Amino acid sequence: MSLQAVLFDMDGVIVDTEPLHRKAYFKTFNQLEIEVSEELYTSFTGASTKRVCETLISEFNLSHTHEEITYIKRTHFKDYFYNDEEFDLIPGVRKLIEHYYENGIKLIVASSASMTTINMVFEKFGLENYFTGKISGADLKESKPHPEIFLLAAEIAGKSLEKCMVIEDSTNGILAAHRANIFCAAYKSEHSHNQDYRLANIVVSDYAELEIDEISKFFQ
Repeated sequence: MSLQAVLFDMDGVIVDTEPLHRKAYFKTFNQLEIEVSEELYTSFTGASTKRVCETLISEFNLSHTHEEITYIKRTHFKDYFYNDEEFDLIPGVRKLIEHYYENGIKLIVASSASMTTINMVFEKFGLENYFTGKISGADLKESKPHPEIFLLAAEIAGKSLEKCMVIEDSTNGILAAHRANIFCAAYKSEHSHNQDYRLANIVVSDYAELEIDEISKFFQ
């Protein structure tokens, strides 16, 4: 079996923080006394908190700075992160992580999330011991769909590209893996909307399909 490293995206693959971000944003909008339409909120998908806050300031003529709004939003997010009872790991992912770890496969997280959020997730769910490395796209020059994050992850794992696999759930992440020439498994959940899986090597909706026996045929 020549699969030697798995490079995990985090949001939508290990956890789904989108519902928490949504609750935190809408609580922030209430606090700022602004009415944000679903259409405007949808346009924020994939944008940094700073950019969202700047948009709100210009759109609603707010007197706050983007730092002040970011602080309010992050405070609400943290509260939901630790106290929202529905927030958990994506079904089956812990079992898959343990399965790879027990079989000596190097695991790296390569996420666009901030390192603060990555560390919060790792601490809350006790994932630290399984992973060799963590990369936050926020610390890199280029962001997905640029391949930089996955090339760096393969380097940290110390494995050649053809012995690595990326697990992604977004169009940009799949494109980044494709551009890095790394085998990509797309995870399609019930929460995945409007993502393009055409460039993925395989598409699964159950993590059991990514166990070593299932995918070894791709890594001869």
